[in-house]
Amino acid sequence: MAMFNPLAPNETDRVRRNTEPETLARIDERIEQNIRYYATQPSHVISRRIEELDEEWSMERWLETNASSIGLTSLLLGATISRKWLLITGGVLAFLLLHATEGWCPPVPVMRRLGIRTRGEIEREKYALKFLRGDFQTIPSDPEQLKKNPVTEMSKALRV
Repeated sequence: MAMFNPLAPNETDRVRRNTEPETLARIDERIEQNIRYYATQPSHVISRRIEELDEEWSMERWLETNASSIGLTSLLLGATISRKWLLITGGVLAFLLLHATEGWCPPVPVMRRLGIRTRGEIEREKYALKFLRGDFQTIPSDPEQLKKNPVTEMSKALRV
């Protein structure tokens, strides 16, 4: 079920594109608040937040974990109690297929309202914090230097 999101008409992230505008605004505001807060913090505090972001579960991970838990439970119940439980397994698989193709399935709006973010949203905050921490200062901005081999410096900046 693709819904038009006027806040992000050109959004490439399927989950964001299918998120209610109010929920999307709330998630984006949280990211901005976090960046503003950490902009005033010392480097070691920013580093700790980046580590937290590396551990944060994304929408996709939550959805996959919940779907597989429900699917395995209903499969076990279908094999031992009643074959009717297998309908739930089929429903979960249909939801996963819908999410894979459309970026939406019934649990997604609930999870988004709970503030669960996509990997892209988590990464947006993470790389803004890395910028604030100064991780990208060693990357040359001179076009002539960039023609050389900036891959090593870029790779170092992106790693931690």
